Amino acid sequence: MNELTHFNQAGEAQMVDVGGKSSTERVAVAEGVIICSAQTLSLIMTGGHKKGDVLGVARIAGIMAAKKTSDLIPLCHPLQLTQVSVELTPWPEQSMVNAEATVKTTGPTGVEMEALMAVQVALLTIYDMCKAVDRGMCIDKVRLKMKAGGRSGLWERKK
Repeated sequence: MNELTHFNQAGEAQMVDVGGKSSTERVAVAEGVIICSAQTLSLIMTGGHKKGDVLGVARIAGIMAAKKTSDLIPLCHPLQLTQVSVELTPWPEQSMVNAEATVKTTGPTGVEMEALMAVQVALLTIYDMCKAVDRGMCIDKVRLKMKAGGRSGLWERKK
């Protein structure tokens, strides 16, 4: 596939017609990190933050974001998601939190954008909840790890 499918013959943006595609099980996994100070990570891990359970709120925000992807990305299809999970894992040695989102559906198009959206919003929520104590946080390495299903089958990021 060497063409951009979101443009018609005249070069105008279009929503891809997926009506003729087979409905198959689709899954996508995305990941990313937020780098913060050791003090901020300690507050997150011990639950000592004034705003409450940072990771719990971020997890819910990521799940909600996956469900709203087509509202924010103009040419994404609205999808009936069958599963969204967001795992947030503190990595004290690197002073960061790793986010990994898995999204599933059965349908004619994939869920890569939904997985990426879940990761981004979960990490942005951590930033929002912690910015009063650490404005220098950095969101990094947001990327697709794996997708499966559909005509193109399995794709996995090589390390």
